[in-house]
Amino acid sequence: MTDLDIEHQDHAAPKTADFDAFFAEQAEEQPRQPLRLFGRTYTLPESLPILFTLQAERLQGSDDPNDVRRMLTALYGGDVLDEWAEQGLTDKQLGILLIWSAAAIRSPGKVSMERAAELYAEQAAGKAPGPNRAARRSKKSKKAGSSGKRS
Repeated sequence: MTDLDIEHQDHAAPKTADFDAFFAEQAEEQPRQPLRLFGRTYTLPESLPILFTLQAERLQGSDDPNDVRRMLTALYGGDVLDEWAEQGLTDKQLGILLIWSAAAIRSPGKVSMERAAELYAEQAAGKAPGPNRAARRSKKSKKAGSSGKRS
């Protein structure tokens, strides 16, 4: 095909790609995982919302409770952070709940709460920062004096 052939082709406007219709056709009802926390039942979404994924990335460098609030709203609906905090939810419990919830959305019934707790412990152990090089070097050595002779 030459440039002239391309120029003389009939250029009809392309048809709009309708992803709304496509996704509606592709959607198959997945079982939605319910959970109970502080006497209330929550039902997780069919799939992991992109907002949850984005907020999880942002949380790694954030101290803003509103980032946590938005992430929780994406999974559980409403503003549950303050409600759960008032009920005494700890950061460890929240971490376990989030790990379990993300796994339950992907594959309902496949990850136990115990396994989520193990994964949280592994993740927490990996995050524990050791002393940096300067801090290690600044420690005074408590070695006993030596005569230099081998025993």
